[in-house]
Amino acid sequence: MLKHTLETIENKIKNAPSIPEASKSEYLELLHTLNTEINELQKSQKEKAQSIKGFTKISSHEITRDEIDPGLIRISIEGLSSSVKEFEASHPKLVQTVNAICDFLSKIGI
Repeated sequence: MLKHTLETIENKIKNAPSIPEASKSEYLELLHTLNTEINELQKSQKEKAQSIKGFTKISSHEITRDEIDPGLIRISIEGLSSSVKEFEASHPKLVQTVNAICDFLSKIGI
């Protein structure tokens, strides 16, 4: 399921006109790192990992829509960020990756 979700997100990003071409590979790399971290988290906290995956999917959907809604993007990114807050001590790389994704989206103006 996680592999399918990641493939869906990757395809949406590759075809998204709202993301500059030069930025797509950076975003895809961040998603791959997030995938690795979520797989690790799933070993001990499956439901929490599913939430993070869900917020990632929603955030990616919002930034790749034809008609961008900044309010929905903000809400989805806040949800993604909130979904990892409790893991700052136990899974710092997971939190760093999610923060990097949020920062990345801010940098490209989304």
